[in-house]
Amino acid sequence: MTRNSKASSTVTIQQRILTFVTRSNWVLLAAVSLLGLLAATPTFALGIIFGGLIVTINFHLLAKTLNKALHPQRLASPNVVLIKYYIRFIISGVIIFLLIRQQVVNPIGLFIGLSVVVASITLATLVELKKLFFKEAV
Repeated sequence: MTRNSKASSTVTIQQRILTFVTRSNWVLLAAVSLLGLLAATPTFALGIIFGGLIVTINFHLLAKTLNKALHPQRLASPNVVLIKYYIRFIISGVIIFLLIRQQVVNPIGLFIGLSVVVASITLATLVELKKLFFKEAV
């Protein structure tokens, strides 16, 4: 395998993982929210929904920021990327603080909702590892 084909393969895998995570975030959020609405108290379910929305929207905004920043025609300053990241981080923190302080959500439900992206990334990694191992076994 040549260096270019390895690089192309890596980019393809990375793009496939990003696409999988982006889509599975919404699917997992919907599934866990529905489960919470059916099986938990309203504040617990709201925690799952709000936590999932906060983290999923942040993930999409970060992906958009990084795609723009790393576009070859106009590379953005790392400082701009960091400033946008910290602004989103602070806004998310304030929203989480207010949701917990006003007792709108259950903190454990919020924690579960905030774990949606981590679950998506873990699932994407497992799918890619499965593909890699089964490809090697053939």
